[in-house]
Amino acid sequence: MSSHRREKPARTTGHGHGHGADLAAVRVGTTARTVLLAVLALALVGTLAGLAIWWPPADAAQRSAEAGGPAAQFAAPGVTFPSAEVVAVAPRCAGNGLPDGSGCSSLTVKVAPGEKGAGETVRVDVPPEVIDSGIGKGDHVELLRTPTPEAELEASYSYFATERHGTLIWLTLLFVAVVLAVARLRGLLGLVGLAFGGAVVWWWMLPALLDGAPGVGVAMTGASAIMFVVLYTTHGFSLRTSAALAGTLLGIVLTAGIGVLAIGDARLTGISDEGGAILATFGALDFQALLGCALIIAGLGVLNDVTITQASAVWELRAATPDASRTEVFASAMRIGRDHIASTIYTIVFAYVGTALILLMLLRVYDRPLLELISTEQLAEEVIRTLVTSIGLVLAVPVTTAVAALIAAPHADRR
Repeated sequence: MSSHRREKPARTTGHGHGHGADLAAVRVGTTARTVLLAVLALALVGTLAGLAIWWPPADAAQRSAEAGGPAAQFAAPGVTFPSAEVVAVAPRCAGNGLPDGSGCSSLTVKVAPGEKGAGETVRVDVPPEVIDSGIGKGDHVELLRTPTPEAELEASYSYFATERHGTLIWLTLLFVAVVLAVARLRGLLGLVGLAFGGAVVWWWMLPALLDGAPGVGVAMTGASAIMFVVLYTTHGFSLRTSAALAGTLLGIVLTAGIGVLAIGDARLTGISDEGGAILATFGALDFQALLGCALIIAGLGVLNDVTITQASAVWELRAATPDASRTEVFASAMRIGRDHIASTIYTIVFAYVGTALILLMLLRVYDRPLLELISTEQLAEEVIRTLVTSIGLVLAVPVTTAVAALIAAPHADRR
């Protein structure tokens, strides 16, 4: 007979999945616990090794840009992007100007203090949609200032972008306030995890990819590092969290494997838009591997959601029915998991529809059948991304449920 220990449930709720303080202690099988922790320890060692092996040099992005030559430069030497305040808006006109609307819709702006050309008032043409967006007096725009070769102090100006920092700041503050007000400590921990994940992507993953590290390896390492920190930070150190982490890591492996097979079988190039074409000039990057990396990262958040839900469901069921067999607990938790799978698939699909609405509308007006267009690089890439991440999260549900059911042992030695 194997020995057992009891793990007390957490006293706070997290991630929307309750862990009530009144639940009975969950009995934990020593053998299963040892195996789980040993596997996670090996995964942690592999993650740290991957971080060290693919640690990018400090100038990785710069060296990649230099490899691209002139195409890597965002703007010509001497070109600046000063801020300017809108002082007048010329109403959009019809039937005049160039076909793209230039020479018709325009803004009169004053270059902000502290910028090159400060105080200058200039008129710049803008696309008609900029006028339609509601831009008005007092708004700020970013200009593109190009020096005149003949006269150093003179320059030509053109519209570059509308400044939206104010909106982004208040919306971010509102997001943080809502999270903290509703989720309190768990929300704060979630924000800390989000910040850590963003830091890993921006300061390690992207430079490593630009330095030529293998895309899938970098994605698996980065995703593993993020999940180790995010799960334990947000949900606390417990075997329940460890079971969710194990399911998440297995889900990442499954997603990576299926993604690599699908990308190769579909002969996807990984370059489906102008951004990819520009990046291709920066050096010898493996864009199929980069697409595999994108597949893993795209499904990470939803994968984390389903695994923590299933681990919590098993713990709740075990606490409520301490004498049920592992098979019974697994079957009950899977009934919860099936409902979650259905709603999560909707989430993934409709999230894509929302982000690709303009592309889908364009495809809708084409005079070719959808089944013929679906094989185009851009659309096929997104369909495969959606299907691969969905398959990975669906498979993660029974895997996580099985791991958690093995850890949470019955009070009697039933199987």
